[in-house]
Amino acid sequence: MNTTNNTSKLVILGLMTGILLLMAYTPLGYLNIGPLAITFNVIPVAIAAITLGPAGGAAIGAVFGMTSFLQCIGIGGSSAMGAMLFSINPFLAFVQRFVPRMLDGLLLGYIFQFVRRRTDAYMASLVTGFCSAFLNTVFFMTALVVLFGNTEYMQGLIGGKNIILFVCGFVGINAVCEMVSSTILTGAVGAALYRAKFVPALEKSRG
Repeated sequence: MNTTNNTSKLVILGLMTGILLLMAYTPLGYLNIGPLAITFNVIPVAIAAITLGPAGGAAIGAVFGMTSFLQCIGIGGSSAMGAMLFSINPFLAFVQRFVPRMLDGLLLGYIFQFVRRRTDAYMASLVTGFCSAFLNTVFFMTALVVLFGNTEYMQGLIGGKNIILFVCGFVGINAVCEMVSSTILTGAVGAALYRAKFVPALEKSRG
């Protein structure tokens, strides 16, 4: 039984890794609407957290973080901001790109388990999907401001604004669209996987 369960987890882990890499390195992971670029790459991280728990979420989050960092050096795409941050401090650029995504996946596993004990799988998946995009944005922007906020590059972007106003203006409607899409898609996929028994059943807590 344990062997079958472990095999199933490895299959899901490999599948989510493959899907994330496909989305990260093809237009499938992004929806470009005029100047907007909305990413769906947070969704495989959420699905991994739902099906595999905190460790699985962290693993796929780490894959997401690595693909994001590699774009700083032009591998699998390019990021103008990432390239600039890499030129300022390669190590801090790695931390800023990698750690928030891995931490996001780790926490999503706990969030799903916590909510699942108090409601059904569909609602727990919806909450996890929302948190996937929300926490990704919060952690990414927090790391950006903390690690690079005093650099000339970031000071130029901030332009003397209040830091909260800068963050809200910087992420803009992109973050809102990502949260909506991640919530809806993760909710649907998570509920389907639960019905297919790919999600471990949890007993609701009493009292």
